[in-house]
Amino acid sequence: MKDISYILNHLGEDRDKYFGAVAPPIIQTSNFSLPSIQHLRDAMMNELDHHLYSRGNNPTVEILRKKIAALEETEDALILSSGAAAIATAVIGLVEKGDHVVCVQNPYSWTTHLLDKFLPRFGVHATFANGSRIEDIAAAIQPNTKVIFLESPNTMIFGIQDLKACSALARQNGIITCIDNSCASPIFQQPTRFGIDIILHSATKYINGHSDVVAGVICGTKALIRQIFERAYMVLGPILSPSDAALILRGLRTLPIRIERSHSSSMKIASRLAKHPAVLQVIHPWMDDFPQKELVRRQMSGHGGLFSFLLHSTNSEKIFKFVESLDAFLLAVSWGGHESLIFPVAAVHNLPGKEAPPFPVNLIRLYIGLEDAEVLWSDLEKGLAVFLD
Repeated sequence: MKDISYILNHLGEDRDKYFGAVAPPIIQTSNFSLPSIQHLRDAMMNELDHHLYSRGNNPTVEILRKKIAALEETEDALILSSGAAAIATAVIGLVEKGDHVVCVQNPYSWTTHLLDKFLPRFGVHATFANGSRIEDIAAAIQPNTKVIFLESPNTMIFGIQDLKACSALARQNGIITCIDNSCASPIFQQPTRFGIDIILHSATKYINGHSDVVAGVICGTKALIRQIFERAYMVLGPILSPSDAALILRGLRTLPIRIERSHSSSMKIASRLAKHPAVLQVIHPWMDDFPQKELVRRQMSGHGGLFSFLLHSTNSEKIFKFVESLDAFLLAVSWGGHESLIFPVAAVHNLPGKEAPPFPVNLIRLYIGLEDAEVLWSDLEKGLAVFLD
């Protein structure tokens, strides 16, 4: 079993090299000098493992690579400038013209854009399948399928995929599996234990946890990471700055404490919402009435602070009044930081020139941060009164 405390606080930190400093230094340099022609040749041949130019490998970012790879129980990792960059770089690094991708339905919006709009311009196409049914994923596989892309749980309605079954199916067909593991975090779900090949994160969320850095992560075997590094990462240049890497290293120190508190508070609030007369349904993977409860408990050890609920009312005016009446919840996208957030799907319906989202108008997504749960519940209860008039 991995020692999370050691990983977060000590792994990769060679303090003898930097004066015994407890916090790693920020190596704020674009370039590195080499002591000899042979060192230069070695670095040119293997930029992933040498320090030649910070577009490829930077010492501060490298510490973060080691820690996150260890958290996900993989051999290596890449750190990128956003979660979207991680998704795009990973997939682009794995496919070629004429290839096909199977993806679960209703993933993160920019995953949809990548697979449905961007990659088809270059001869790569995708089929979106019901992720809760392994039969539907299997039926979507074509002779040229190279990647099965999972997102478990989904970040709006929290659909779960059977990771062990998906990885077995992929191996039978010579397909690489990728999963966006942002929602569960490396604390509550380790997809490698179920045979998943590539693990992706928006490190903007729980991994950083302080809402002050945008970043992404790709984890996998050394061979796959090198392939993605050479075929996509070095071409696209989606690097993370050393200063941002240092902020994420700081955020990692408290990752288990933060996500466990969010999980605990979300359970308190979700259970109360489920009993509120204005609420039609609560969608929380850790609730007893969640349809895939048994699969959730097999694959995950917790969930975190993100969940959704459906209101009885579909009146957008009342929904907006409810949301704007709240004091403790910020109206915002994203999640995973210290602050609690609310996102009403009604706000993105009927946007000029935009496709309607695949979610009902009465769906509300909450993220429960680190504030006191009683304060958050009091705020929600006050706001929900608008539906009881």
